[in-house]
Parts: sequence; structure tokens; C-alpha cells
Amino acid sequence: MNIVLVEPEIPYNTGNIARTCAVTGCVLHLVRPLGFSVEDKYLKRAGLDYWSQVDIRYYDGIGQLFSKYTGSRFYYVTTKGRQYYTDVKYGEDDFLVYGRETAGLPKELLEANPERCVRIPMINEVRSLNLSNSVAIVLYEAWRQLGFPGGI
Repeated sequence: MNIVLVEPEIPYNTGNIARTCAVTGCVLHLVRPLGFSVEDKYLKRAGLDYWSQVDIRYYDGIGQLFSKYTGSRFYYVTTKGRQYYTDVKYGEDDFLVYGRETAGLPKELLEANPERCVRIPMINEVRSLNLSNSVAIVLYEAWRQLGFPGGI
């Protein structure tokens, strides 16, 4: 599977997500601009010694990512999704797309793809989950559906 972070802002989150990608065999796609340097000590500390085990790919914008993977299925994880993340049947080459910690994904992207927007259920009074927690929740459901390929 593929995890996409669109303009991530917090190095700890990206480091934790990289670690999750390492243990699940996912590719991590980072869409610039990033809110930190990839040399950031906090980013490296959060990812520990997993960095060499993660396939990380960089893009100068979301359009560049879409151009490279035409025909692929993208699911947009957002608090504005109409369906739960558990309502989807995921494929091994699907992309799970997440937005910035402070703003989420662009409104235009969500409005253009309402059938591909999924959400994690939460109590209304809570704004949202931490980004790295959200990635882990949805990714592990998708990986479970696929039978945990490569898992031990």
C-alpha cells in the first residue's frame, strides 16, 4: 500500500508514520512543501533506525503524484468523509492520502472525490485524531483486509 502525506507540518508525526510504513512495507509519499527539513533531528528521532527500511518518494505538488500514478485508487482520509474507513475494500496498490495537521486536505480535492473520502468515527466535540494515529488506524484495517501480506 501507499501512504501519502500532503504538506505535513510536524516532524514527529512524519517520523512515526515512516516507522509505521517500515513495519508494514508501505511506500511513503511526501508532497511538498514540508513544514520541516528532512534533516530535522526530531524527524530522525521519531523514525529511529527505520529510515533505511522505508521507501520514501517526494513530489513538488499533489498533481505530480497524480500524474505518476494515473489509474490508481486514492482514498482521502478526512473528517468530512461520508463513509467510514471500514466501509471500503482496499487493494494492495491503493493510496491513503492525508492532509496537513492544521488544515487537512484541500477542499477542492475532497469535493471532486466525495466517493473516495473516508473518515474515522469520533465524538463530535473532538476536532480530530493525531495524524500518525490516523494513518495507523486506517492502514492496519487495509492491511488486515489484505491478510497481512508479509506480516509475521
